[in-house]
Amino acid sequence: MLFIEYPKCTTCQKAKRWLDAHGAVYTDRPIKEENPTAEEIARWQKASGLPLRRFFNTSGLLYKSMNLKERLPSMSEEEQIALLASDGMLVKRPILVTDDAVLVGFREEEWERAL
Repeated sequence: MLFIEYPKCTTCQKAKRWLDAHGAVYTDRPIKEENPTAEEIARWQKASGLPLRRFFNTSGLLYKSMNLKERLPSMSEEEQIALLASDGMLVKRPILVTDDAVLVGFREEEWERAL
């Protein structure tokens, strides 16, 4: 399993504690230092079944300062993926990548079903 996080994020900290409490074995990857690539984002989006917009950190300062709420609807999927790959702070986290699922954000019930 791959656990992608921003260590200062309280939701990521909660998710990590949950994984540890459930004995999950995972590789930890800090999103700011090791941003997902465009290929990873495209693959994860397809595997997750979620719309691409769900991969954006809509509460982040960078998202807001770039006025992405207004800009995203007119951008192509390729442009959105390239944008996500350009800066880890634009990507919603945590992301949990398992053999069978890709989970974006931390919803305990969802994570329990996936593990």
